[in-house]
Amino acid sequence: SVVSGLAFAENKQLNPWELAVAYESARGNISAKSVIEKMGSIVAIIKKSIEQGLAGTSYSDRLLGYQCGQFQEKMKTGQLIECGVINQMILYITALMEVKSAFGIIVAAPTAGSCGALSGSVIAAQDYFGYSDEEAARAMLVAGLVGVFIARDSTFAAELAGCQAECGAASGMAAAALTYLNGGSVKQCFDAASLALQNVFGMTCDPVANRVEVPCLGKNILAGTNALTATNMILAGYDAVIPLQETIVAFDQVGRSLPRSLRCTGLGGLTITETSKKLETVLTDKH
Repeated sequence: SVVSGLAFAENKQLNPWELAVAYESARGNISAKSVIEKMGSIVAIIKKSIEQGLAGTSYSDRLLGYQCGQFQEKMKTGQLIECGVINQMILYITALMEVKSAFGIIVAAPTAGSCGALSGSVIAAQDYFGYSDEEAARAMLVAGLVGVFIARDSTFAAELAGCQAECGAASGMAAAALTYLNGGSVKQCFDAASLALQNVFGMTCDPVANRVEVPCLGKNILAGTNALTATNMILAGYDAVIPLQETIVAFDQVGRSLPRSLRCTGLGGLTITETSKKLETVLTDKH
């Protein structure tokens, strides 16, 4: 549990990534070095996916085309509102989502539908602030530890708890990772995750034309920026009030209380709009 993790870290005087490695090492019966190396390999895959997305992707059965290229171009030419690392996050999250939609290789962290939020945020922070690959791997391990707690007391399935279980969970995980990268303690990482999760209760899963693109891309970007703001709030001394353990339990209760029509069933929300139905017909007729 989160409480046990905090107590263990305090007793052993571990920082966030050391706590995550201790868990993975014990769970997998492998050395701490192997844990870091394995996550390093995952980070390398994520970075290759981002490169592929930025280079341009195409696939006939999708709604959105190659959009991250035009975003990158407008970043370079100063045509966007300047907001620091946030634009880098938007760029990388979009690139990852486009690779996913083109059936390229991605890391489902924590799910395919939310593959951009956590990974794009961490690698964007790495590139923007100059963190090493090992630091990025450590941050992903910290995120993974929060994911362990979510998996223990909730779910990553949108079919069970809506998009809060996917993009919402990714946001909490990303908040922990970003807090670690900015020098946060174990408690601060968990508090940032708690705050980020509190902000996404009730997020519906209602993909347009039953493709995991709209509003999924926007929700991945929302998850990343929510993680960033939660991080800064906690680093500034804001009070998350509800501990992560309690937040996850409430998070699960809310998600499972969503109407069935809003839990990735194609029965409500944006999925059943006139435009969505027309797009679905067009895509189906193409095949």
